[in-house]
Amino acid sequence: MAWVEKRRTKFRVRLRMPDGTVTTDSVHDARADAVIRAKEIDVEVARDTFIDPRGGRIPLADWVPIWQSTHQASPATWSAYRSHLRLHILPALGPLPLADIRRQHIKTLAVTLGKRLSPRSVTDVITVLSMILQEAVEDRRIPLNPCRGIRIPKGIRAERPHATADQVAAIVARQPRASDGLMILTAAYTGMRWGELAGLHRDNLDLTTGSIYVHPDVGALHEVEGKLYLGPPKTNDSVRHIRLPRFLTNLLATHLAEHPHDTVFPGARGHHQRRSNFNRRAWTPSVSGDPERGIPPVLPGMHFHDLRHTHKTWLIEDGIPEIAQARRLGHRLAGVRGIYSHVTEPMINNLIEALQRRWETTQPDSPDTFVRRLRPVA
Repeated sequence: MAWVEKRRTKFRVRLRMPDGTVTTDSVHDARADAVIRAKEIDVEVARDTFIDPRGGRIPLADWVPIWQSTHQASPATWSAYRSHLRLHILPALGPLPLADIRRQHIKTLAVTLGKRLSPRSVTDVITVLSMILQEAVEDRRIPLNPCRGIRIPKGIRAERPHATADQVAAIVARQPRASDGLMILTAAYTGMRWGELAGLHRDNLDLTTGSIYVHPDVGALHEVEGKLYLGPPKTNDSVRHIRLPRFLTNLLATHLAEHPHDTVFPGARGHHQRRSNFNRRAWTPSVSGDPERGIPPVLPGMHFHDLRHTHKTWLIEDGIPEIAQARRLGHRLAGVRGIYSHVTEPMINNLIEALQRRWETTQPDSPDTFVRRLRPVA
């Protein structure tokens, strides 16, 4: 049973724990409030819902390593978590005991971060904090998660750019290395992610059937804290076969015949490419142009990932069924649309033919122009 003790001008609620120790649950100004809390504790103990107040006295900075020791996530995700913790969460709330973190602390943190971060980044930080505190709830250290229900204003999200087939061809034509141009072209006509293309092994490119296989174990190149490694693609649905239009199969066949490396799109020395190097060397100059040299921009501000937006837009323009679009991009349709929709061979053939026609509109005189630009990469 819990009982009330007067200590100077305050009234504290005391109880004996199962291990025989006596602890203080709470301190009140009025005896009546303390008596009510003591009765609540007796009910909670009887229902096995009582939370030992000692568990919530651990500072957030000390609870985080305990949470980390059992939480499972990919290396890339862990890298993001550690960044959020180091830069935002622990400096603001690290010294506070779990039981002392209030809703206003979370809202103040969100407002402070919102002055210098995008709404998406603020949401990511608060999501990590919520996971950590929810684990404390499940571990019966605190009764409630103070992050619950907090909404971050989304702001106005600018629409990402997408390119026409002619604009993609213009970006490709500006590449100093034909291998980079072919990688960009493949991204636009397959919708593959950067990591899926940068990590593509020639064993996963079938030139006989004209398809690319995104492998479940080594289907994407990842970069975590400066280190490159091959690992699983972004999601389970990203494991897929991607059929290629004829022109792209021919270009890739010529490309592979002229370099000896296992990686389909290697860097200048035959190793995997770093995204930052590729952006600085190949991508940004080609889309942004060079005013000093009189080279106009193609699509300033466009990211490599926007080629996925481009591919999706092309499929919509060509009337490709939504289920075929989703499978090609490595997505899953939600609800009954995903359960009762299936991709058929005629759908795939129509998709491939539409892409082939789109390519041919950019090469009216000589469809093999790009083939003649290929040179060995190393």
